[in-house]
Amino acid sequence: MTDLSVSVAVLGAVVLLSEASRRAAARLFRGSYWIYLLEAASTFQLCCCTHELKLLGETAQLEPPVSLALTYTMTVIHLITFRGASCNATGALENVCRGRSGFRAAFALIACQFGAAVAAQFFAVSVWSLGLSDVHLRHQRFGFRCFDPLGGTVLEAAAVELACGFIIQAAALHVHKLDEKLRAPFFAAVITALVYMGGRVSGAVFNPILAFSVQFPCSGHTYLEYCFIYWLGPVLGVSSCILLFEKIVPFLSGKSTIGLDVPAAQKQKTQ
Repeated sequence: MTDLSVSVAVLGAVVLLSEASRRAAARLFRGSYWIYLLEAASTFQLCCCTHELKLLGETAQLEPPVSLALTYTMTVIHLITFRGASCNATGALENVCRGRSGFRAAFALIACQFGAAVAAQFFAVSVWSLGLSDVHLRHQRFGFRCFDPLGGTVLEAAAVELACGFIIQAAALHVHKLDEKLRAPFFAAVITALVYMGGRVSGAVFNPILAFSVQFPCSGHTYLEYCFIYWLGPVLGVSSCILLFEKIVPFLSGKSTIGLDVPAAQKQKTQ
């Protein structure tokens, strides 16, 4: 229970630090700079929390209900505190395809996300180096190494990431139909269900930025294989979902394209 308490404390500290950064940025910066800083702070929060949750889940051998409860709770907290930040490269690319932003703005946004993802790696190692719990000490003895995250073949993992990307995008396209108070709990429930169903095969990350921070440092597979699984998989899943619901279905039903003006919901994962 001590390991769990320490990890929960770490998660709380990360959320508070990130929230303080968001509020400071809101006061000191205006316009487009605020958007980039919001993405950086929120992506940092997402990646740091996922690092801690992944380590806790792999090392502490928590009961599934406890792990899922932590995943759901942290996802709700992320959705509430992110203030519209996507923390996901597919969200930036989607905005470019819909004409909501230009390539330069999207590139800058994704660069901020990648920078925050790398910063989260160093922050996580710094926290683990303190040896606050037995889980951190054991991880320190292994040199903070991350081992093969896949529970299946490369193709199976890519298929899981594609399916997760499709499902989460479908939820994002239709979540606006719910009452505003129910959107975050609903979206968190979808993410938690995907983590439960696909976590053993690929980790169920379905976020290229998060995967770069959490999964790419792991041994067992090449960089290109990880790109195929965690980058191409979710992008194809999101693209196929948009194509299905906004092009194919309206065409077959004889209706105009739907959902183009619906604000994109946040697409992120905690484990």
